[in-house]
Amino acid sequence: MSPQTTTPTLHEIHADDVREHTPLPHDVSTQAIPVVIPEGAAPVVTVHGPVDGRQAEILTDEALAFLGRLHRLAEDRRRRLLEEREYTRRRITDGWNPHYLRSTRRVREDDSWRVAPLAPGLQDRRVEITGPVDRKMTINALNSGASGWLADFEDSSTPSWDRMLDGQVNLFDAIRDQIDFTSPEGKEYRLRERELTDRPTIIVRPRGWHLLEDHIRVDGEPMAGALVDFGLYFFHNADELIRRGHGPYFYLPKLESHLEARLWNCVFVAAQDELGIPQGTIRATVLIETITAAFQMEEILYQLRNHAAGLNAGRWDYIFSIIKNFRDRGAEFVLPDRSEVTMTQPMMRAYTEQLVRACHRRGASAIGGMSAVIPDRRNEEANAAALEKVRADKAREAGDGFDGSWVAHPDLVPVAREEFDAVLGEAPNQIRTRRREDVVPDEAALLDVAATTGSVTEAGVRMNIEVGIRYIESWLRGNGAAAIHGLMEDAATAEISRSQIWQWAHNGTGVQLTEGGVRTANRGWMEQLIREEHARILAGPLPEGHRFEDAVRVFCESALPPEYPAFLTVGAYRRHFAGQDDAAAKA
Repeated sequence: MSPQTTTPTLHEIHADDVREHTPLPHDVSTQAIPVVIPEGAAPVVTVHGPVDGRQAEILTDEALAFLGRLHRLAEDRRRRLLEEREYTRRRITDGWNPHYLRSTRRVREDDSWRVAPLAPGLQDRRVEITGPVDRKMTINALNSGASGWLADFEDSSTPSWDRMLDGQVNLFDAIRDQIDFTSPEGKEYRLRERELTDRPTIIVRPRGWHLLEDHIRVDGEPMAGALVDFGLYFFHNADELIRRGHGPYFYLPKLESHLEARLWNCVFVAAQDELGIPQGTIRATVLIETITAAFQMEEILYQLRNHAAGLNAGRWDYIFSIIKNFRDRGAEFVLPDRSEVTMTQPMMRAYTEQLVRACHRRGASAIGGMSAVIPDRRNEEANAAALEKVRADKAREAGDGFDGSWVAHPDLVPVAREEFDAVLGEAPNQIRTRRREDVVPDEAALLDVAATTGSVTEAGVRMNIEVGIRYIESWLRGNGAAAIHGLMEDAATAEISRSQIWQWAHNGTGVQLTEGGVRTANRGWMEQLIREEHARILAGPLPEGHRFEDAVRVFCESALPPEYPAFLTVGAYRRHFAGQDDAAAKA
């Protein structure tokens, strides 16, 4: 590898100057962030969960001490950034709209800066497969023929203690070519013979800043799940990845501002210094999956510039973010059935085109969204129709200038690759050839929710309820990537499902009934439909040890209360995986 060795300057960028009129108690925008682990007494790191078998190889004393130092560095700022999120949501509720920050205009207008050159294994990313870090998926992903694998500790994984630790073991083994798996039915899974550099590049997605890992505590405080996932993977594998010709690469989820990217950058700087790894070895691709981050794409790249690899159009969470932030702003911001909110809708087109422009202007990769279709080999006609939709989606992305895209199933890898091959040819990407200078940054277009076509229907309401309940039930049993009605659902699509129920009920949205006519949505009707869909699910085939009663409870607590929970997974994690009582789970 030839990573950049210059430690990045931590450029102080002030937050939106509108805050002068309503300051936060702690203004995170103007304070310096340390990039050196604070000195003092060593942090006390304790493990509050069982450690079985090879998990002990991951939770070594040295690794835990490293986690403790990262916690000391980042925890205060992380908390303040979460306060900033809530502050921003309150402002939006009160009528404020996100916009391009006046205070960072000089970053956007300065055409001279670029991110670091693309790192080994990240030059050609035309098709990446995503999935959880269980052992079977790890092997299938690395055998898939994709350019990269998003090894996911986040939305497609249940954040149970054992699964998070086992995921670290699986990645440790995969990087060292020592992974295999035998299913309960006796089927064997092994890596095909090839060098690591010939396999999909591993890109780890840690949990978002908002999620805690209650089983690892530093000085009595639970750690951020993001730092646990990042820290353990980096500590155990960075040197080995470099030795094999790649590096420690990451996807960063759920960022809501460039200030959150700056915190990640400081964590990267400190982690590399701690282990004696050259600065710039880490590379990160940021998922633009919140409406506020969509207005700060160049600033996010700037904050991470010596560690930046690209941006990704995280379409499902992006839709969720729009609903969440504008849920109280009336009919203008009410979206139709989830199936109608496609990437060809005006606001989604504006989002993706501006993302490609921002990336290519700064030398970064633009990665397209997920195709969640699961091929059905038993129904040729339905399978052909589904694959045609995938082809159209990938052809649109490649034609728009994206450098690659995501799929959820190995059978879709050749489909996506074919569409990108048709546009890229032998070129590894489109960074230099498709600058998208025809795209003009447009604040109004990003917020033009009212231009979205489609209707809210009873079938759409029922589908959201069914998918939400079925996904949560799967998640509670430890499966964070659930195949439902031919689509791979994850936490982001469950968030859309329950958030639309909340928004439709609280806005009194008119719903087209299946038998004709229109009725006004309200909480009482939604409760009735939930009971009906629950009964219908229970009348069908059920998985062994199912958790549908718990799932309905989680769904109702996130879709129906007067106060909207920011994430359904936070309360569910506290109650079902951190062992907290009901009052703590609702807090």
